[in-house]
Amino acid sequence: MKIFISADIEGVNSINSWPETNVSSPHYKPFQYQMNMEVLHACKGALAAGAKEVFVKDAHDTAKNLDITLLPDEITLHRGWEGSPGSMMAGLDKSFSAVVFIGYHSAAGSSGNSLSHTMNTRTNYIKINGELASEFTINGMYASYLGVPIAFLSGDEALTKTVQKVNSNINVVATKIGVHNATVSKHPNVTNKAIEETVKKALSENLNLKFYPLPEKFNIEINFKYHGDAYSSSFYPGCKLKDDFTVTYSTTDYYQALVMFKFVL
Repeated sequence: MKIFISADIEGVNSINSWPETNVSSPHYKPFQYQMNMEVLHACKGALAAGAKEVFVKDAHDTAKNLDITLLPDEITLHRGWEGSPGSMMAGLDKSFSAVVFIGYHSAAGSSGNSLSHTMNTRTNYIKINGELASEFTINGMYASYLGVPIAFLSGDEALTKTVQKVNSNINVVATKIGVHNATVSKHPNVTNKAIEETVKKALSENLNLKFYPLPEKFNIEINFKYHGDAYSSSFYPGCKLKDDFTVTYSTTDYYQALVMFKFVL
C-alpha cells in the first residue's frame, strides 16, 4: 500500500486559539509537537497495516511545521507550498492506495471548532451545492476526483460527525470537542493511541467503500468578510458577483474548481 497523509493543526488535540497555530507565537510549540505526534501515530498505524510507502504533506500555514526526525524512517515529507491547485494535497496522484487526514477542523460558517475556517480566514463561508464546505470537503473531493479513497480523518468532533454523514465507512477519531470558544479534550496520549489503532484498522478494511461521493456538477458560493475581495474575485473567468460579499462559480470539472480556489481564495 501507498498512503498519503495530509496534516493540518487546527484540529489536533486541545488546540484552542490562533496564536497556538502561529509559528512566531510563544504558544505554538506544544501544538506543533502535538501535530507531529498525531502524524507520527498515523504513520505507525499505516506501516502496521502493511503500507510500504507513506507520503506526508505538511499542510498548515507555512507548511513547515513537521519535524521529519520525529517521524518514522520509512516516510517521505513534503514541506512548503509548490503552488499547485492541489494545495494541501500536493503530491497526491492516482498511484496512492488511500488518503489519511490528520488535524482537520470544521468549516467556516460552523461552530464546531473555535478555529473553524476554510482555506483561510477571509471568508464567512464556502458552499458547494448548498452545503458548507470544509477543507475536508475540498480535499476529499479531490481525492475522489483522482480515484483515491479516504481511509481516515482525525479532527474536532463536529467535523468527524460531518464526515460520517458523508460516508459512514470513513474511519474517524475525534481529538477534541469545540464548545464555542472553548475546547474539551482527552489526554493527548489517548488521542495518539486511538489515531494509530484506527488508522491501522481503517487500512485493513475494504478501501473501495471509502470514497467521497462526487456530484455531477459543482455549484460553488464564496461569501467574503470584505466586499473588496468579492469584487476582485468576480473577475476570475466564470465567477459571478451575487451580491456585495458573495461570488458564485459552477463547473462539471472539479479540477477547474480547485484552480479557481487557488486564484480566488
